[in-house]
Amino acid sequence: MTKQDRAAQFWAVLVFAAKNQKIVSYDTMERLTGIPRQAVGQFLGPIQEYCKQNKLPPLTSLVVNEKDGLPSEGFTEATDIFGAQARVFVFDWMSRKAPSPEDFKF
Repeated sequence: MTKQDRAAQFWAVLVFAAKNQKIVSYDTMERLTGIPRQAVGQFLGPIQEYCKQNKLPPLTSLVVNEKDGLPSEGFTEATDIFGAQARVFVFDWMSRKAPSPEDFKF
């Protein structure tokens, strides 16, 4: 699988979490996708960039560290995490077509 294929897989997991207003730990992402938790961030990066480019709420804000409940340092909206998560929860993700792996090529 390519990085873009994995990003599309992660997108589906995160949209499902958003629809159910759930926060997802890196450990849970590892269990759901088979990607080691240390590598999860590299597949969240394209999603974060896609959201920025398309003026969407930061879907990656839902992925947090188990210890402190906060996104990792790579999350760029770290100044207002809870506000970002709230915007993700209320956004109607299901009304949008899911991006294809090609949509994650920058």
